[in-house]
Amino acid sequence: MTETTTGATVAEVMAELADLEDPKIRAVNERHGDDHGVNLTKLRAVAKRLKTQQELARGLWATGDTAARLLALLICRPKAFERDELDAMLREARTPKVHDWLVNYVVKKNPHAEELRLAWFGDPDPVVASAGWGLTAERVTKKPDGLDLAGLLDTVETEMKGAPDRLQWSMNTCLAQIGIEHPEYRARAIDIGERLRVLEDYPTSPGCTSPFAPIWITEMVRRQNEK
Repeated sequence: MTETTTGATVAEVMAELADLEDPKIRAVNERHGDDHGVNLTKLRAVAKRLKTQQELARGLWATGDTAARLLALLICRPKAFERDELDAMLREARTPKVHDWLVNYVVKKNPHAEELRLAWFGDPDPVVASAGWGLTAERVTKKPDGLDLAGLLDTVETEMKGAPDRLQWSMNTCLAQIGIEHPEYRARAIDIGERLRVLEDYPTSPGCTSPFAPIWITEMVRRQNEK
C-alpha cells in the first residue's frame, strides 16, 4: 500500500480506506445503522497523517461513502463551510455516526451554528430536527442566555415520548442537561423523565451512566457536589 501523504488524491485515500475495510467491524456497525467497516482508531491515524485539507475533505464527502465522509469530517476546516453547504451535508448524512460527527466536530465550531440550530430545530424531518435539539442541548450547557428553558421542557413533555429514536435521544439529552445545569428546573426535569420513562431500560455498560434522565441528572449533580 502506498503511503498517503499531504496532497493525496481522493482516489488514493479511497484505496487506503478499502484496504482498511474489515468485514467483522462492518457487521457490528451495521447493527447500529452505520455502513462502514473501518476501525475508527485507524481512521483517526489516517486523518492525523493527512492533517487539515479542506478541498480533499470536500472531495471525500462527495463520494457518499461513509468511511470517506467520517475521514472528511476529521480533516476539514469547520469554519470554512457556508451555512447552506452544512445544511445540505446534514440532510445527506443519513447514518448515525456521520450525522453525530458532522454536528459535533464541524457544525458546533462553525459561525453559522446558531442559525442552523434555529433552522433545524423544528424541521419536519426528525433526523434533521434531532441535530437542532442536539445543538440546543449544547447551548443549555454552555450559553443558556436567551433560551426558553421552560418552553423546551413543555415541548419535551408533550412530544418526546412519541418521537422517532434519534430525535427522542436528542430531546432526552436536552431534558437531562436542563436538569443538570439549571437547579431551578431540576425537579420538573426529573418529574418529566419519571412520568415518560423514556430510555428507562436502555442497556448501559458497567461504569457508565444510564441515559434515563432522572438517573442521569441525579448522578451528574452528585458528581458536581463532590468537587
